[in-house]
Amino acid sequence: MEERLYSGEATFVIAQTTEGELGVLANHEPLFGQLITGGAVAIDSVDRGRLAAAIRGGFLSVTAEKVTVLADGAEWVDGLDENDVRRELDGADDGSEEEAFAQGRLRALEYLSGK
Repeated sequence: MEERLYSGEATFVIAQTTEGELGVLANHEPLFGQLITGGAVAIDSVDRGRLAAAIRGGFLSVTAEKVTVLADGAEWVDGLDENDVRRELDGADDGSEEEAFAQGRLRALEYLSGK
C-alpha cells in the first residue's frame, strides 16, 4: 500500500544512506542515494517543526528544488517512548529486520530530541 507521509516546505532534511548520514539544504546539488534498512529521516518542516521517521530502506532523490524519499516502509516516531524502543531492541534477534527497525526508531527519536 502506498501512502504519502509528508508533503510540504522544509528547511533541512537528514537521511541515513548507504554512504553515511546526509544533510540537505535548499539548492543542494542533485543526487540519488540508497537509504539504509533501519535508518531514519528527519525533516525540519516550515510549518510543523522537526519531524522524524524510522525507515525500512528505500531511496532518496535530491534536486535543487525538491527532496523525495521513497521508503520501503516508514513510521513517525513522535508518539514512541525511548525506553519501550530500547526494550524492543534488546529483545530482537541480532541481525534481524526487527533489530534494524528498532535501531531506526532510536535514531529518529534522537533526531527529535536534538542528540
